[in-house]
Amino acid sequence: MNWTTPNDIRHQVQRLWDRGLLLSVLCDGDALFPYRLTLKTPNSRELSERFDEVREWISLLSKGAGPYRVEWQSINHRILGTNSVPSEVWIDSMDHALGIIGRRKAAEQFNRILNFTKETRPELLPWLKKRPLQVLELVDIWPQLLSVTNWLRNHPRPGLHLRQIDLPGIHTKLIEGHRGVLSELFDLVLPEESIDKHYSGVSGFCRRYGFKDKPMRVRFRILDPDIRLMPGSSDQDITLTHNDFSALNLPVSKIFITENEINFLAFPYKPNAMLLFGAGYGLPNIADAHCLQQRKLYYWGDIDTHGFAILNQFRTHFPHTESFLMDRQTLMDHKLLWGEESHPEKGELSQLTAEEYALYDDLKADRFAARLRLEQERIGFEYLRAALEGL
Repeated sequence: MNWTTPNDIRHQVQRLWDRGLLLSVLCDGDALFPYRLTLKTPNSRELSERFDEVREWISLLSKGAGPYRVEWQSINHRILGTNSVPSEVWIDSMDHALGIIGRRKAAEQFNRILNFTKETRPELLPWLKKRPLQVLELVDIWPQLLSVTNWLRNHPRPGLHLRQIDLPGIHTKLIEGHRGVLSELFDLVLPEESIDKHYSGVSGFCRRYGFKDKPMRVRFRILDPDIRLMPGSSDQDITLTHNDFSALNLPVSKIFITENEINFLAFPYKPNAMLLFGAGYGLPNIADAHCLQQRKLYYWGDIDTHGFAILNQFRTHFPHTESFLMDRQTLMDHKLLWGEESHPEKGELSQLTAEEYALYDDLKADRFAARLRLEQERIGFEYLRAALEGL
């Protein structure tokens, strides 16, 4: 039987709930009810050939008709004569809809949050309408989230660490764990001048709203044994804050960037050069380091789609960057060491050279092997040394 049953009706109402539609209409009183549901009914042929099944279906639909309303239609069948069959099914009220799917309690919780928000921060009502199911997930901490939102509205760009917010029942982990939600709430209540739109997402939360952020750190090695930035150390493996690194006037002409810590530690000495560790997708650590604009830059990443995506991103800030050991010959010379990339990049990369893009396109299209990856640490040390000597 493919005709609508009471269970199908429940599924239709459940989909209204899952889309957030039932709760969102509570925010502004939009007229949703009475709401007509989809009804699949027997056709004329089925009425005559499956009449007993049709009567059973009518009985089933009628018995479950408490929370929904069935409208009937009289039809004149050439064999069966005049009969009444269901023609439409309606839900007449929100209460009936909630009763069908057992969501009355959840709706009451949402209404409490809705009324509380109307009284304290009505600017947030559009967010409740847009994300009602997420509101229910936050029901236990919604007052605290509003408390933080109110505090920042009264103290824009406070210049404090999150740990320094002193509010009853509010702790740092609550804020850090809900930065995505708070960011959307802050954007609705804060004046434009209090938001630095250069930053976004969880990683840019503090800088976007004027909190003190954990200092970003840059780790690097001086590869020339005759250059000493730190006295008394033979291995110039140095970590500085982003600000201190940006202020350096580095006494080198060549800078290499690698993503692998073992490669970073074992990278050969090289006159007049230094090595940066782990730029990757964390490029903001060094994006405004002006000293990098005047040096030759060599980026060494994995030969896979993400390696080229990171190189592409790196070049948006440092367009003079050259790739290092990320070429077709290196890939073919290490065929026995090929691995597999778990989630390949599929986007278009506009900052690659023609040769780089051709290799990226081959990797993206699996022309050598499925999801091919050559990790940079698999490249032999002597191979690396020879490539350095050839620069």
